[in-house]
Amino acid sequence: MIWILQVLFSPLPTPALFTLIAFGALIFLWVISRPKPVLPPVDLNKQSVGIEGGARRAALLTDNNLISYYFEDTKTLYEAFQRGLHASGNGNCLGYRKPNQPYQWLTYKQVLDRAQHLGSGLLQKGCKPSPDQFIGIFAQNRPEWIISEYACYTYSMVAVPLYDTLGPDAILYIVNKADIGIVICDKPDKAEILLENCEQGKTPCLKTIILMDLFDKELKDRGAKVGVEILALQEAEELGRNNIRKPVPPSPEDLCIVCFTSGTTGNPKGAMLTHENVVANAAAFLRTIEDTVECTSSDVSISYLPLAHMFERVVQTVMYSCGAKVGFFQGDIKLLTDDMKTLKPTVFPVVPRLLNRIYDKVQSGANTPVKKFLLNFAATMKMIEVKQGIIRNDSLLDKLVFKKVQETMGGRVRIMVTGAAPISPSVLKFLRSALGCQVTVVSLSFCLEGLLSGSSVCIKGPNVFKGYLKDPEKTAEAIDKDGWLHTGDVGKWMPNGTLKIIDRKKNIFKLAQGEYIAPEKIENVYIRSVAVAQVFVHGESLRSCLIGIVVPDAETLPEFAAKLGVKGSYEDICKNPVSVKKAILEDLVRLGKAAGLKSFEQVKDLYIHTELFSVENGLLTPTLKAKRAELVKVFQKQIEALYSSMHE
Repeated sequence: MIWILQVLFSPLPTPALFTLIAFGALIFLWVISRPKPVLPPVDLNKQSVGIEGGARRAALLTDNNLISYYFEDTKTLYEAFQRGLHASGNGNCLGYRKPNQPYQWLTYKQVLDRAQHLGSGLLQKGCKPSPDQFIGIFAQNRPEWIISEYACYTYSMVAVPLYDTLGPDAILYIVNKADIGIVICDKPDKAEILLENCEQGKTPCLKTIILMDLFDKELKDRGAKVGVEILALQEAEELGRNNIRKPVPPSPEDLCIVCFTSGTTGNPKGAMLTHENVVANAAAFLRTIEDTVECTSSDVSISYLPLAHMFERVVQTVMYSCGAKVGFFQGDIKLLTDDMKTLKPTVFPVVPRLLNRIYDKVQSGANTPVKKFLLNFAATMKMIEVKQGIIRNDSLLDKLVFKKVQETMGGRVRIMVTGAAPISPSVLKFLRSALGCQVTVVSLSFCLEGLLSGSSVCIKGPNVFKGYLKDPEKTAEAIDKDGWLHTGDVGKWMPNGTLKIIDRKKNIFKLAQGEYIAPEKIENVYIRSVAVAQVFVHGESLRSCLIGIVVPDAETLPEFAAKLGVKGSYEDICKNPVSVKKAILEDLVRLGKAAGLKSFEQVKDLYIHTELFSVENGLLTPTLKAKRAELVKVFQKQIEALYSSMHE
């Protein structure tokens, strides 16, 4: 064999021949070990179809009847959990762990029993088994959150999530707007926020606070002085256990949850969601993946995204309806990797920001030419498989190149669900290949009404919310008389039948020369720069060009600057940013050109800022969206200075 190769490839030296043989063997093993392809459920070049009136629907549907439920016996969230009990054979349901400990589990029956006990306790405290009864839940993700939620559903009551990043003023507003008499909290400091409002006479409706964690007598006495009873969750459950009530299950059209939005301006709005709304959303997801991935009772998801947001709520509804398990993180995002290694989830709900971080870590790890070559080669070979419908994480390339990154997530992830923000197609393709799992992008029937170069996105279907709590004017603005929800997004239909979201309608503006600008589209291109952690693109109708506010990435900036001959700490580099700013600007323009941005869509100058935009400093919403008006206000001086220096 060696003799034949020597004749064929002479005058290659023997080491080169062995390398060639090894390379050929690698290709051969890759080919023969490939599993059968998983074909997409629809033609990827025709993912939606037009219907009467100019709207479009998913090509997955065989007719224009939109899906309301997936399982015949699951039309409410209460029924979803009941189905999970039977599908799992009373298997494990909710998991939690202490530092450096394995996960401990509550079974479906244990969760349902505790939910019934707590719900009975709430009724004993004067609550009514009705969708007019609102219960506040003010806690981080943990099993008691779900127990509290299902205590509400067991008796047709409505859960109203609260979260501290809303801020004390917003929490005060929500308690009064929803007329909440009982709030279930996790920690005493959250109870203190509520009590302060009671002491000032600002929330006369609040009468009871139930605490999951231990608290001292001083807090109880403090509540008693203003007529607010402080109870331990265990006490409330015990009260219900001794006064058990028969469940009063909800109907699909009953309210189940009121999600208050964390808007960039004004008071939060309470989006009213029925059981049908949430179940329809979960059903659409199950319908989307049914031909490629079946969700079963052996699946495990990790819960770390806020339960106050519907993304996480819908994922959990899917898990419970299939009898699957949900393990909660310890509460510290820095320990998420440790939690995942211990839990070994098969389902990983994730926001694009975290996917970008994973991608950047993998890319930065390939810090030599050889490593870079191997990574690119392995990714290319895996991408070929993905295009052919072959999804796996057990190939030779996985074991040699991608094993480490897969193991940081527990090594068993087979489906990732992402949404809530844009994600780069290149990042998505790479991670589908590197992680060897399905990555489903969560986004019904759509229509577009004319606007600019794109159109305003409207949605209609059984998952569309019923309106804003006690706000008919805002409801009428959002949902028209024909039932179409005007999302406020601008989008356009692509040739393959997918809908591309361009930006929020309110974010789009004109430059002086009349060109329309969608700043988020530009920001989503620029954020791919290795040196950039955050970027804000700004323009004005009286100006002819764009400028940007950039917060460099503290981890990558020193290395980026060192290549320019600039050394020092992050702070030192940012204090003397002339050459660094020039290099970052050039990198942004390069990325913009590669992404097809027009010249007027490129920023012409930058201001380097050292502090990250955050919820705490008022520059991000609790869902981590930029508060554009606040950013303009905070950086007004710098914006004016940038424009002045250009002498437009």
